[in-house]
Amino acid sequence: MSETTAVAAESARPQDTAHIAGSPRILIIDDEAAIRESLDTLLTLEGFTVSMAGDGATGMDLISRNEFDLLLLDLALPGESGLDLLPRIIEMQPNLPVIMITAFGTVGNVVDAIRAGAENFVQKPWDNEKLLADIRTAIAKHRAEEEIIQLKRTLKQRYNFENIVGKSEPMLRLFDLIAQVAPSRSTVLLQGESGTGKELFAKAIHANSPRRDRPFVPVNTGAVPSELLESTLFGHVKGAFTSAISAKKGLFEVANGGTLFLDEIGTMGLDMQAKILRVLQDRRFMHLGGVQEIQVDVRIIAATNVNLQEAVRAGRFREDLFYRLNVICLELPPLRSRRQDIPLLAAHFLKFYGEENETGERVLSPEAMRVLMDYEWPGNVRELENAMERGVVLSTSKMITPELLPAQLTGNTYSATLLEHQPDASLFDLMEEIERRIIADRLERCHWNQTEAAEYFRIPLSTLNQKIKRLSVEVKKRTRD
Repeated sequence: MSETTAVAAESARPQDTAHIAGSPRILIIDDEAAIRESLDTLLTLEGFTVSMAGDGATGMDLISRNEFDLLLLDLALPGESGLDLLPRIIEMQPNLPVIMITAFGTVGNVVDAIRAGAENFVQKPWDNEKLLADIRTAIAKHRAEEEIIQLKRTLKQRYNFENIVGKSEPMLRLFDLIAQVAPSRSTVLLQGESGTGKELFAKAIHANSPRRDRPFVPVNTGAVPSELLESTLFGHVKGAFTSAISAKKGLFEVANGGTLFLDEIGTMGLDMQAKILRVLQDRRFMHLGGVQEIQVDVRIIAATNVNLQEAVRAGRFREDLFYRLNVICLELPPLRSRRQDIPLLAAHFLKFYGEENETGERVLSPEAMRVLMDYEWPGNVRELENAMERGVVLSTSKMITPELLPAQLTGNTYSATLLEHQPDASLFDLMEEIERRIIADRLERCHWNQTEAAEYFRIPLSTLNQKIKRLSVEVKKRTRD
């Protein structure tokens, strides 16, 4: 086999090599087969996924069709040199880190490569440990930059102030307060029922603050076992407890310069409350098992769905911590107190889940909208979101009718309406009427195609026909085949 044929065959290899999920992907562009094979062996043994090309054209083709975490690029390639290719590579993938490798490592070459955008420069023959260290450093930096870019994009697209849906009076007042609070350094306490969107509002405050480019770190303090919460928040030193085989940073350090969102803070034990109070007062803490104080600059946003003042009176929450947290308190209104926002929220979620599931446009029928407006929404916005997602997933046409909504919504509405108009009806009569309405709604939705309706209900056609006759459901002529 000629060298050209060998290179071409080897260049096709990336398409046949399985990528290990989560392993960094490295592309090698070098015209020397022995160099490619040596690097392939070294990097594969270290857990990297390796693709290779023997010339610049093949390498550029691979870059155009794949995402890589790092490129090892030979300076002296046949045809266009590595330095010639580098600007085009950076134009194609601006954030791809490139390490140049060459046997001719002059000062001029190094300067030219770095100026052109290379991350580093390695001379042949290389030291394996140093090369691996340089590769890991470059990949870690690349991934951190990608995460920051993604975080900014997410905050801008989904969590910015203007993306919180609502035009009711309670929401307009809340918007005014957030606009005033966000630019400050003050601690914020968000109070509201479960499902009112406390984390969404916390992200909106962070996204509109001077800390927007620093981390937003959420932690559900009620979901972390009490014995692990201290280590989670403050970190620990090696050997602090039996399973502490290495040192670990806590979330206060991770959030340094940014915002730490402490959700469900009302569930926190008294011992941990005392430690949180000290950090709020001094901005200092120690790792679990450590002796050195660490200073941090973190803005705290706390949230709770319990009445902290009642918890203080009952001795379950420290009064001094309550006043530290309660610098600025924002009350998030329950959905039932801002019914004017229900159509807006429903349309927002229908659009979002329609695009996510690629189902096309979905709208609520007037009957379905009445169901939403009459319901009390104990689960608040989260419950409405789940209902709209369900409607989108189960729908087969543009219109979402009441039977596609969760049973607790339609059941409450049907029974309330029936009781209002038939106060003396028996439970059996009410259940039959609800069943009659559900079947009629589905038949109308299916354009009176009884076979399609039976498939939807997952019952035999004969069973549906029996129910139609027994319940005296009015069946119209089919409007389509």
